[in-house]
Amino acid sequence: MTDDRLHWRLIDREPPTDYQIFQVRRQRSAHPETGEAHRFSIIESVPFVNVLALTRDDEVVLVRQFRHGVQRVSVELPGGLVDPGEHPRAAAERELREETGFIAARWERLGVVDANPAIQDNQCTLFLALDAERTAERDLDAGEVIEVEITPLAEIPGRIAAGEISHTLVMTAFFFLLDRAGGWRRP
Repeated sequence: MTDDRLHWRLIDREPPTDYQIFQVRRQRSAHPETGEAHRFSIIESVPFVNVLALTRDDEVVLVRQFRHGVQRVSVELPGGLVDPGEHPRAAAERELREETGFIAARWERLGVVDANPAIQDNQCTLFLALDAERTAERDLDAGEVIEVEITPLAEIPGRIAAGEISHTLVMTAFFFLLDRAGGWRRP
């Protein structure tokens, strides 16, 4: 089966507007069936990483921080932007250490997902960090206020069901863990 009939033809695009960590590009594209022009806005961003870090006692390293988009505190996995020229694994190790002070003995790539393909052009690489332990001081960015929270893996399903954990990319990392491990346990 071919997806050619679903492709929109690019008519033109405007230069992107820079907003520090991302750019917004506007473009016009032709409807694949009618040819009618429609305007779209696309967020251009560098790749993201998220780290599902488990301690030797099967506790998850979580972070709590205020998120301006939803105007509330969000419970998430450590993560962030991949710096230009940086490998996603290196970014994951850096973000885990900077945000939490933890390092991990073993690393596995869980998967790569589109962050939000309707409006964004980037991807998020999800990593599993095993045998994580706190060994360093945190090194937060000037715009970060983060609390570290250690939670038994067995409590994660309840926290998701209660809406305490609601970030889609975080939940996706837990999905990959469930798939790999066959349940809420260490793979």
